[in-house]
Parts: sequence; structure tokens; C-alpha cells
Amino acid sequence: SDSVNAIARPLFSMIDMNPPISRAKMMSVTKSAIKAIKLYKHVVQIVEKFIKKCKPELKVPGLYVVDSIVRQSRHQFGVDKDVYGPRFQKNFTPTFQNLYLCPHDDKSKIIRVLNLWQKNAVFEMDIVQPLLDMAAGSQLATASLTGVQHIIQ
Repeated sequence: SDSVNAIARPLFSMIDMNPPISRAKMMSVTKSAIKAIKLYKHVVQIVEKFIKKCKPELKVPGLYVVDSIVRQSRHQFGVDKDVYGPRFQKNFTPTFQNLYLCPHDDKSKIIRVLNLWQKNAVFEMDIVQPLLDMAAGSQLATASLTGVQHIIQ
């Protein structure tokens, strides 16, 4: 449908871009998502697919899109009427596994978003904490792969 295309187009046109992604681009994706609220399941699927398929440098912009949509939705429809937060939350584990495939230096940006979610109660502590733990795990994995922690027991 048109409104699904309205979000898919700007989002997937980002796939071949180089970061940083402009604020205007982010806002256009967010606006389309809010407009397509009745098709929110499709919108979430499109964003998740983007995060999965995009190059490592675009993982964090993908997270910023999630953050922007959820915060705008909560702001506009009210926390109890927001459908985006709960829907994104359903697949947080695979989504964040994909997000942590970002460049090493970008991991702190993901952690910053998670800390803000926690601070502003966007998501419950018990949702955010495992995602923060995952960050620690993914950093250890990277470190041991590069042989930094190659300690022979």
C-alpha cells in the first residue's frame, strides 16, 4: 500500500548512503511511520529488515530511526496508546544482535540510547538490561577475536 511504500522508500534509500544520515531524512522516515500507524506491523518489519540488511556503519542510524519513531509515537498518541514501542520490543533480541554488528566505535552510541530509554522509562529496566548485557558480551567477543584477550590458560 502507499503508506507502507512511503516509509519503505526513504528508509531503503538510506541503505546505500554513507553516514551521517541527515536529521531531515530521519524525520521523514519518522513522519511516514506515524502517518502509517494503522500499518504499524509492516512499518516495524521494514525497519527491522533495514537494520538486518544495512551495512555496519548504518546500524546506529537504524537504531536512531527506531528511537525516533517510538518517542514520536508516545508523544503524539500517549504512552498507553503507543503501538510502536511494544511491537519493536517483540524482536529486540535479534534486532540488537544485528545492531551490535556495527563498527566497534559505534557500540557506545547504542549503549547511550539504551541508557536514555532506561532513564526516560521508554522501556522497562528488565527489557533494557539484557540488551546492555549483550553489548558487553559482543565487545568481549570482538576483543577475543582480535586476539587481544588471547590468554592461554
